Amino acid sequence: MSLLENVVLFGRLLRQAGLPLSPEQTRAFARALDWIDVGSREQVFHAARALLVTRKEDLRLFATVFELFWRAQSRGTELRLPRPARAPRMRDAEQRFDAFSVLSGAPADDDPEVEVGDRAGSFSAAEVLQHKDFSDLTPDELDEVRRQIRDIRWLVSRRRSRRQVPDRRGARLHLRRMLREAARHDGTPLRLRHLSRKIKERPIVLLADISGSMEKYSRLLLHFFYGAIQGLSDVECFVFGTRLTRITHHLRVRNIEIALEQAANEILDWSGGTRIGESLAAFNRQWGRRVLRRGAVVIVVSDGWERGDVSELRREMRYLSHRCHRLIWLNPHLGHPEYQPLVEGMAAALPFIDDFLPVHNLRSLRDLAGALASLPERRSRRAGALGR
Repeated sequence: MSLLENVVLFGRLLRQAGLPLSPEQTRAFARALDWIDVGSREQVFHAARALLVTRKEDLRLFATVFELFWRAQSRGTELRLPRPARAPRMRDAEQRFDAFSVLSGAPADDDPEVEVGDRAGSFSAAEVLQHKDFSDLTPDELDEVRRQIRDIRWLVSRRRSRRQVPDRRGARLHLRRMLREAARHDGTPLRLRHLSRKIKERPIVLLADISGSMEKYSRLLLHFFYGAIQGLSDVECFVFGTRLTRITHHLRVRNIEIALEQAANEILDWSGGTRIGESLAAFNRQWGRRVLRRGAVVIVVSDGWERGDVSELRREMRYLSHRCHRLIWLNPHLGHPEYQPLVEGMAAALPFIDDFLPVHNLRSLRDLAGALASLPERRSRRAGALGR
């Protein structure tokens, strides 16, 4: 059997085992074999894994299928391409093609056993988990949700900064560079050089309520914060209950267990009362000038239960909304069809919010990631004085 036929057969084996594999990936793997030593198991393994595996959870299954395939080749077993699939008859139902049967009869004593479960069932379970409320998760589901939250890819819309950078298609002339080049040619400018404004990601500021009313969600919020701060270049993280606590530097630690433990130890008012207005006032006074520059996007995560002065909350929200590019409020109860923002704190904050979104399950977090990547470049400023 030719090398190309073996590549095609190996791709079919992986697909039957449950790995998502496209014809383009198989062709890329076949081309890659021209650049490596096909007699080297290690080189072939790493080339195949790099080009044919797209999900971390499939690495172990891929390694097992590759091992079976390589052993069959080394034993000199003749491998045949399967015939096109056809509907089995009753008399040959027991003889339907099985991808692993082509690796030949009797397994070796040291062949590893792999349990290949029903992928359809696991897909259904994963889909249910996407829409299940965080407050209803079992301990095992919580572990899976935490892992998926950390794997969300965060992108944020970009903005044009005031800084100018060289750009062939820029609208402004780069006079300094042109004069510098002209000085080397007797004062004659030979080329036009241009500038354009640099494109940068917008800063993100995260403010999360960790009071008693948010207890079912607050632990997962730290995983949400950790994923955002590891995936984006400019993120500031704060939590509040009765006081404001900055946890940005803790979540920048690469080891997630250490990062979350340090952040949790820093928070002294976990699952206590809620004073959103006072916490926002502390943020506006101490951190606003530092972290709200350059068109930051502010995301507040809270159910809106306010135990303090509602008028102070309204005043601070008004001030905050005029200092940021966009103010997003995430409420875990908004995902319930019967919910209405009737509590005083939520009603006071609502007029100053640009986007009022749910944050009660994995799907809502993925929708938030998509919304951040497509924010409008500008927003219409609300009328009224900016005074507090």
